[in-house]
Amino acid sequence: MIQSIKVKFLIGLLVIFVASLLLLHHFVLQIIESSNETTITQDLNSIKKNSNVYVRQTFMINHYSHDEIYFEQMSKELVADLNKITSSSVAVYSVDGELLAASDKAAFKNPPGDDFKHALKGETAYTITHQDKISSIYFAYPVVIDGDKIGILRFAKDASLLYGHSQQILNVIMYVTIAIFALGLLLCFALFWNITLPIVKMTKVSTEVIGGNLNVHIALNRKDELGKLAHNFNLMIEKIRLQIGKIEKDRDQLKELNRHRKQFYDNVTHELKTPLTSIMGYAQMIKENGQSDEVFFEKGIDHIADESARLHEMVLQLLELSKETDSKSAFESIEAGAILESVCEGMAFKAQKYKKNILCEVEGQLMIEGSATKLRQLFINLVDNAIKYSDTSSEIIVNAAQTSEFVQISVFNQGEVIPPEHLERIFEPFFREHGYLVKEIGSRGLGLSICKAIVEEHQGTIQIRSENGETSVLVQIPRIETKQVNV
Repeated sequence: MIQSIKVKFLIGLLVIFVASLLLLHHFVLQIIESSNETTITQDLNSIKKNSNVYVRQTFMINHYSHDEIYFEQMSKELVADLNKITSSSVAVYSVDGELLAASDKAAFKNPPGDDFKHALKGETAYTITHQDKISSIYFAYPVVIDGDKIGILRFAKDASLLYGHSQQILNVIMYVTIAIFALGLLLCFALFWNITLPIVKMTKVSTEVIGGNLNVHIALNRKDELGKLAHNFNLMIEKIRLQIGKIEKDRDQLKELNRHRKQFYDNVTHELKTPLTSIMGYAQMIKENGQSDEVFFEKGIDHIADESARLHEMVLQLLELSKETDSKSAFESIEAGAILESVCEGMAFKAQKYKKNILCEVEGQLMIEGSATKLRQLFINLVDNAIKYSDTSSEIIVNAAQTSEFVQISVFNQGEVIPPEHLERIFEPFFREHGYLVKEIGSRGLGLSICKAIVEEHQGTIQIRSENGETSVLVQIPRIETKQVNV
């Protein structure tokens, strides 16, 4: 079965061409034959009329009667005169079909045709013969004088010129027709090629797309419908590629989210199980030994109390981390600079304990829309981390300023640099790889996760940089116009 449009189109064109050529040849041939028949009929009628007039005049001038004997006697004279008058070969026959005389016996040497047979029956007829590119017309009719049939006249006329012209006309028409159809075929093929080439390209590209290759493009610089179709096809492929890329990205994000979620729950389980195991162990030993060993009893009670407090703090942090962030209805206009100064003053005692100093610089009224409680928790966690992870006898710098759009809080401390691969995961809960963020005893690795959640709840951003022996945290929160507020 033929499946190519190109082959189907060519076969269809050839069928139309051949059928049209045959039909045209048939109709043109019919027209030419009809025209020739009309010409021959008119010519033969003229010959018959002239010959009849001549025969009658001859009989009248010579006072011949209608007797066929006299017709036979004057046959040679009739042949000679009619040959000149009609410019045709002439033969005279008796009523019985006997040749009496002929101007050119060679022209009538063949057996008489149908025209002669019809003449013997008293009818007028003619036949046409074609032999070796020579066409001849034989015309015969009975000679009737005063109602009596006295003989037969037969004429032989060369029609090669007439049929030669007709054949030339037919050939010219056929050659012109073939040329026109050939030109039309070439134009149709060129037009078809111009149409099918983009289709072939789009077919190949669509096959590539089906195979999963979306990095394809149809190069077709045209402004017609096919050009627009190719342009739309390219746009469709581009959108499919972008959509698949988005789907793959979402899939990878979901995988990463599931991995983080599993890791989070594993860490939560581990973090909760450790103090619980310790509490249960000391409780069981105290239950077994009672107060017989006062030193161990006091040590166990203190450990149970410490672990319970640590477990309580961890549960509170987890609850804070899991809270819904859609609490903007409880937000109010607050001055963040005052809160930051208050936190720095309160954390100065802890910094002095580690022989460190806090330098706090706040510029102007830093107005934002938010929660004072959560902002205080954010600032405490940031300053507390700076105290924990800075070098001994170093200075912690806390800056707060505003731009045209944001309130910016920066916390700088000098200490061990955090590797870039760890900075990407630093906001993950329980991140403890290589000991980062867990230098201080009791740290759970939840502080920065809570900080990020608070900043995002306030429609802000938080970034951490660590290089050249210095670590900095930059928080940006959208500012509002300054107005009188209560802190």
